Amino acid sequence: MSDGSKFDRVFLRQALALASNSEVDHFLYISDEPIAPEDLRGRKARNKLVYAVTLPKLAEALMQRKFRALVIPAYDYSRVERVKVALVSAISQGAFKDGDRVLALTGRVGRQPDTLMHMKIGGSLDDRLAIEGVKLGEQFNSQVVDALIQLALQIGMEGFEGHPIGTIITIGDHNNVLEKSRQLTINPFQGLSEAERNVLDPKIRDAIKNFSVLDGAFVIREDGVVLAAGRYLSPPSDELKVPLGLGARHAAAAGITASTHCIALVVSQTSGAVRLFKEGSIVLELHQTARRT
Repeated sequence: MSDGSKFDRVFLRQALALASNSEVDHFLYISDEPIAPEDLRGRKARNKLVYAVTLPKLAEALMQRKFRALVIPAYDYSRVERVKVALVSAISQGAFKDGDRVLALTGRVGRQPDTLMHMKIGGSLDDRLAIEGVKLGEQFNSQVVDALIQLALQIGMEGFEGHPIGTIITIGDHNNVLEKSRQLTINPFQGLSEAERNVLDPKIRDAIKNFSVLDGAFVIREDGVVLAAGRYLSPPSDELKVPLGLGARHAAAAGITASTHCIALVVSQTSGAVRLFKEGSIVLELHQTARRT
């Protein structure tokens, strides 16, 4: 064992010792390398452990071993961004609740975890992310929101056939959203049964990725049924302001969420960043590590 691997082992054991503290509610371990059984044996942190992994089969295997596990995208985000993505997924799935104290251990993709972060749900992780902004209300299906955030991250990173693309996805209050928008092109989801156009189906998420090249927004019902693609959202009022440097998509998302009870995800064509709007304001930002090529 090299000196580096020895230090990694000591670091992990110290993190587990901290996670065993009675004031810590959850230990969020963001890595595709499970913790060795001997390192967990006899530790209170074992019952607090929540894995965030990039491989669905690994998550299934961990859950079969009675661990809690969730899947996050495999992209090489910065350490803080990886914690954000894992926290959003955990909160949307009900794994964490307001007031919980979370210790998160993370690192870059393919490397040993090297960064320990401590936060309280309902506090703030950094200036860009207020965790309370992720709690969107009981009218939204947590599985649907989580699936769409993950989808938006994929669109932001991968684009379409190597070309960067941007898009808007609205969720909820569909009647008002449809009333305040108009169809720009043929709706590719028209005529399909509701069972054939729910975003919880991976095939429909793939279709949304492909149709993201169309101008306009996707309109999605709270339960995940896709109602339309290619909708032009009415322009916002002059009183509504978005941060400098953000363009028409972000302004449209701010406007529709200010005038209805929907939420909206925006993928930036320029940077691949994903922003979640609620009530006219950004409540979540997720940035790629590097600009796409």
